[in-house]
Amino acid sequence: MAMKIDSDMCTACGDCKPVCPTKSISSGKVFYKIDAATCTECEGHGDSPLCVDACPSGCIAPA
Repeated sequence: MAMKIDSDMCTACGDCKPVCPTKSISSGKVFYKIDAATCTECEGHGDSPLCVDACPSGCIAPA
């Protein structure tokens, strides 16, 4: 399963993108998005998804 960014809550701060070990996060037209095909929920990189810990608005959750 992959993580997903709630576009209604995303402030496009960019804090999530640099912490993603699989480079699955990219900037969209208005907010950031996560590529479900490459997102591994940081398996093998931490106890929880790193983007969730980095997001100040709490807009990232499992898809």
